Amino acid sequence: MKETDAIFENVREARERAASDSTCLRLSLDTKAKVKIGPFSRGGRSRHRVRACDHDMHPEALLVPLGILELTRGGESIQQLNILFGQSRETSDFIVDGLEQWWTRRSTAHPGVRKLQISLDNGPEISSARTQFLKRLVAFSDRHHLQIELVYYPPYHSKYNPVERCWGILEEHWNGALLESIPTALNWAKTMTWHRVQPLVDLVTHTYDKGVRLTRSAFRPIANRLKRHSTLPKWSLTIHPA
Repeated sequence: MKETDAIFENVREARERAASDSTCLRLSLDTKAKVKIGPFSRGGRSRHRVRACDHDMHPEALLVPLGILELTRGGESIQQLNILFGQSRETSDFIVDGLEQWWTRRSTAHPGVRKLQISLDNGPEISSARTQFLKRLVAFSDRHHLQIELVYYPPYHSKYNPVERCWGILEEHWNGALLESIPTALNWAKTMTWHRVQPLVDLVTHTYDKGVRLTRSAFRPIANRLKRHSTLPKWSLTIHPA
């Protein structure tokens, strides 16, 4: 893709802006593949030598993990991982509800923050063209009086998004464990570490419908609230609170 270098340069410039602004909290956000809940283990045996199912055709539940990694505030490194597990579908509404739940829990830890700079890939539910996602973010910005900057990585380069590295640590941490119930999965997630810090883990219990989108006329006032990058409008945009 011919714009790849320019997109990466925009990511670098955004990171430098955040580092020089003490009111800006830089985040990395992404979801992970669904986690099947049940007595399953590869090879049919758990790490505790308990018999387990080698096939997982009928999971008792599915969890949708959403990771929000607090990277820096101004020039200060934070590296606090937050994992929110949904019990429904990976949708724009689930992701923004997770963001709401995270900020409700963590806002007191970040007094003076007026901006969120969010690094993310351009997945279908968080795309800069997803109308429901942008509508929900505008409402989030207005409700909490926060400026939100979305900084996207190029296509097929999501591995550079810092939160992606956390998922590998989680998989290694609970590999071989029997995630036979939702509380068991959450407890395993709570005991992993990222930069020697345990994550903050929450459950999102709402049920979500897929395919929610706005008509062109309904989206127009939302589009007017988006300040897109002059040369990379798809890959960088800012929402200012009303």
